[in-house]
Amino acid sequence: MSRRRVVVTGLGTTSPVGGDVASTWEALVAGRSGVRRLEQDWAEALPVKIAASAAVDPTDVLERVRARRLDRSAQLAMVAAMEAWAHSGLSDGGADPERLGVAVASGIGGVTTLLSNYDALKEKGPRRVSPLAVPMLMPNAPAANISLYVGARAGVHTPVSACASGNEGVALALDQIRLGRADVMLAGGTEAAIHPLPMAAFANMMALSKTASGEDGGDPTTVSRPWDIGRDGFVLGEGAGVLVLEELEHAQARGARIYAEVLGAGITNDAHDIAQPDPEGRGGTRAIQRALEDARIAPADVAHVNAHATSTPQGDVAEGLMIHATLGKHADEVVVTSTKSMTGHLLGGAGALESIATVLAIHHRISPPTINLDHLDPAVELDIPTTARELRSGDIAALNNSFGFGGANVAVAFGSPS
Repeated sequence: MSRRRVVVTGLGTTSPVGGDVASTWEALVAGRSGVRRLEQDWAEALPVKIAASAAVDPTDVLERVRARRLDRSAQLAMVAAMEAWAHSGLSDGGADPERLGVAVASGIGGVTTLLSNYDALKEKGPRRVSPLAVPMLMPNAPAANISLYVGARAGVHTPVSACASGNEGVALALDQIRLGRADVMLAGGTEAAIHPLPMAAFANMMALSKTASGEDGGDPTTVSRPWDIGRDGFVLGEGAGVLVLEELEHAQARGARIYAEVLGAGITNDAHDIAQPDPEGRGGTRAIQRALEDARIAPADVAHVNAHATSTPQGDVAEGLMIHATLGKHADEVVVTSTKSMTGHLLGGAGALESIATVLAIHHRISPPTINLDHLDPAVELDIPTTARELRSGDIAALNNSFGFGGANVAVAFGSPS
């Protein structure tokens, strides 16, 4: 049975290692970390004092009036969406608004707006709460503001599945185009949660790395260590990624540049634990298997995996099991990387940024490295280069894998354009 094919024609991001796609990709291939020591006064009271803040302040990029009306998570999403939209060549009116949609996710939403307005309520009374607080803090605010910017009228969606949210945005956009509900979708995710409360909460549940967090803690850029035997948790990051997904014939008709094809996606849930992944990786395995089936490809077609790999002891091992369970003996021939070693963990923005990295890996035939991997955990049997690695020639596929709190698992398969 034939079905509509979907391709990637635009990319946009603002991340801890770069303010746009070009600078982010250059930093990822070079292996530069965006993890830094926090300089805010409030960080002194926290057990963890490092994070991966956005490399460029979004308020320096957006119009001042627009920026004041947006939570930081929406500011980051807008910067990414504006780049992706211009990049796609559709900003000159090449998309019918009635056939244009948005699927941009968030894991937490406008948490800084919520908390700052609660502080204002406590300290100065209810009249000091912003009348814009609700439209700024609601999780669908980034997607809604992107729809206002591009004039999208074919539906605006906000998947909320914790750290799998950004990847689910891409999977949902794929479905919307396949089902004929849209011809073009802006898809991805965003997050801006570097604030005392989320950081204290993640630290108290032992999710964040405490390495290099003391007064003499050493080099922050070495802390995010996916698959290294010395890893002890993730580094909180912030940023956004937006991809323009387009029906193949629609893209070809306007002569668009095509970076990759979105071949398929798989979504499952562990139903195991609210915070910990299934230690055997069974839910994630099913998601990858479904992505391969949906993409109609075999394990031997896969040349590269951008893994979720946050640098947590249990999650990294579980993901290695997922990859082996789905790719079988071919797993030994697949180049696996964790860009979180450089960007930290963007929560709802992670899967979106990593989808962009996966698309660019196919486009440039280069896998970014995993840095800080000095001693591979013997429980992880994967080919993980510590410097950029060239990918094989010919038609290839690559997987972007994500999972998150609540047991969510999302895998998306991309392929070289044909």
